[in-house]
Amino acid sequence: MSPVRWLRAVVVIGATALLMASSCSWQTGIPIPDGVPPPAGDPVPSVDTHAKGRPADALHAWAAERAPALGIPVTALEAYAYAARVAQVENPRCNLAWTTLAGIGMVESHHGTYRGAVVAPNGDVRPPIRGVQLDGTMGNMKIPDTDEGKLDGDATMDRAMGPMQFIPETWRLYGVDANNDGVVSPDNIDDAALSAAGYLCWRGKDLSKPRGWMDALRAYNLSDQYARTVRDWATAYAAGHPL
Repeated sequence: MSPVRWLRAVVVIGATALLMASSCSWQTGIPIPDGVPPPAGDPVPSVDTHAKGRPADALHAWAAERAPALGIPVTALEAYAYAARVAQVENPRCNLAWTTLAGIGMVESHHGTYRGAVVAPNGDVRPPIRGVQLDGTMGNMKIPDTDEGKLDGDATMDRAMGPMQFIPETWRLYGVDANNDGVVSPDNIDDAALSAAGYLCWRGKDLSKPRGWMDALRAYNLSDQYARTVRDWATAYAAGHPL
């Protein structure tokens, strides 16, 4: 998917997101923890975000140099960096850093390696990663099936999907094809990272500001502990090492 289409997708769903945000006035009273937003880390070099094929491949040298020390698969780091670069080009006011995406990817799926999953060179994660049934137990939200099991494989209740753990309804709104393979897949880390970037930018507006960063993270997951954990991982990645 071209970055321009990604930006348009965020705009098109704006009306829906505004309706959702209108019920989120609680965010303004939430305390902001120290160290928010986390540091941006090493700058991502300029690349052709409209390149044919898998555009994130252009960041291979940058990612390969840093991935071993960070403990992040090279392909996953390419995906985070590319998504942050697209956000910078298409929505510069968002100020989304790759470290935030990497922090989320770590917390959600260990960068697509949860339970032995492997990230392929094209970004596909196999076997697919699925969360527990969102049936209202164990502190989870209750979300009855919205996709007839077509995306998450569960026709009873929804489940979070892929390396960035999107639920089907959110994926329907924000999912994009980042590696130009013609498939919009929550199980591809390129697609998932760029889709997460669009979601975070829309919900947080300006992630360089403490309130914007917290609004974005709490839209992704309502838990304050979740936001703090992502902050801690992102801060460590910015310093060049895992937590």
